[in-house]
Amino acid sequence: MIRQATIEDAEQVMPLVLSAIGSIAYSLAGTPDDAETMRILTDFYRKKGNRISYENVVVEERDGLVAGMAIVYDGSRAEELDQPFLDRIHAEKGIAGYTIAREPRQDEYYLDSIAVYDSYQGQGIAKGLMAAFEAKAMKHGHSKLSLIVEQDNDRAFALYGKMGYAEDGSLQVGGSLFRRMVKLI
Repeated sequence: MIRQATIEDAEQVMPLVLSAIGSIAYSLAGTPDDAETMRILTDFYRKKGNRISYENVVVEERDGLVAGMAIVYDGSRAEELDQPFLDRIHAEKGIAGYTIAREPRQDEYYLDSIAVYDSYQGQGIAKGLMAAFEAKAMKHGHSKLSLIVEQDNDRAFALYGKMGYAEDGSLQVGGSLFRRMVKLI
């Protein structure tokens, strides 16, 4: 069953988030420490008004457990949703001028990340989450979807291509190069 995530899903959702976003997690947390990154981002998950907030997460639940998740939001809100991360880094680390790369464009509904636990892979969960992402975009009046794929992740790139996404340039995020992909719906 696909449903809106809740605050209570944090312990099950956050390992999936970290596996999906990789080095971007360190950019959002402002630290290269794994444990500190997990703590900081879990705190953000439990709060409203940021890109990884539970309010931007949809999950697939199987037998009472989170099997997979997707983070989705309106690209026009990207700066607003990243500002809490920048504010924390400035306040706690004293780093002025810290930036987070803007991933989506203004006119896009954005798939920030998607992940499925290994034990649930091959059961169509990612496909269902992608369908939920697209339905949510249409519900909010969007006709353009976007996502990014790590430059060397040819498997995911090919999969998104089969789903109708086309390459639309590249983007440097969190020290890694990503391919932008878009789809019109």
